[in-house]
Amino acid sequence: MKRIRAKKRYGQNFLKNGAVIEKIIQSMPATENVVVEIGPGLGDLTKKLLHKKDVIAFEIDEELCDVLRSQFKDELTDGSLSLHCGDVLESWNGNLVDEPYDLVANLPYYIATGIVLRALRDRECKNILVMLQKEVAQKFAAKEGEREFSALSVLAQSCGESKRLFDISPDSFDPPPKVTSSVLLIKKERSLEEREFEEFLKRAFSAPRKRLLKNLSSRYEKQRLLEIFAQLNVPENIRPHEATTSIYHRLYEILEQRKIDGKKSTEPAIAKTAKKS
Repeated sequence: MKRIRAKKRYGQNFLKNGAVIEKIIQSMPATENVVVEIGPGLGDLTKKLLHKKDVIAFEIDEELCDVLRSQFKDELTDGSLSLHCGDVLESWNGNLVDEPYDLVANLPYYIATGIVLRALRDRECKNILVMLQKEVAQKFAAKEGEREFSALSVLAQSCGESKRLFDISPDSFDPPPKVTSSVLLIKKERSLEEREFEEFLKRAFSAPRKRLLKNLSSRYEKQRLLEIFAQLNVPENIRPHEATTSIYHRLYEILEQRKIDGKKSTEPAIAKTAKKS
C-alpha cells in the first residue's frame, strides 16, 4: 500500500505511538455507549477501539476513507464499524448520532475547540475523551483562580467534570506538530444547549485581564451591575478568571432572565442597555 501523506488543509498529524494509544484506551470511561471517533486517519486508534466497543467513525479525507474501507472490511461488514465520509460539521445538527455515545478522538487542532463545544451541546454525547492542543485542553480543564480559566472552562464545568489527563510530545505523531498535545476528559452530567450563555461568557471574558464589571458594562447598565455584584457578594474588582462557575450562572440568570438550561428565570427583569460608542 502506498504511503499516505498528511494533508495540511485537514490538519492531519497521524498518532503513531502505540504506548500513547494504549494509554488513551485505558482512559476510556467504563460505559456501554457506542464510541464516536472523529478523524480516524489511518485507523491506528480505531483498531484498538474496536477491541472494546462498536465504533462510528467520521472521516473528511476521501483518500483515508479508502484506506479505512480496505483495512476494516470485516468490521464494516459485520457492523461493528460504521464509517461516514465527509465533513462531520455539516451533518452535526443537534445530535450527531441517535444513541448515547462517548466521543474518543485525536482531533485536528483547527476544529478541536468547535468539536468539543458541539459535543457539550449534544444530548446523546455522554463523555468526551479527546486529544487536542495542550493550551486548549488547559482552558477546558482550568479551575477558577488559575490563569487559564476561561469561558471554555465555565462551559465544561457547567456540563460536568473536566480534567487534563496527560501530555503527548510532538514526536508521537507523523508528521510531528509544532505544539505539545494533551488528552482531555470531560465526564458529562448534562448537555448545554443555551447558546446565549456562550455569548454571555464571551463578553465576560472579552478582556481577561480587565475587571469582570468592566467587561459586562459594555452591555449592561453599570449601576445595576454594581447592585447585583453586591447582592451576590462578588467583589467589584474581580477579574473574569477569579469568578466561579456558579457566579456566572447566577449573573446570567439575573441579567438575561434565563437559566443555562434555556428555561425562564424567576429573577426580576433587568433592563439591558448597549454601551454608547
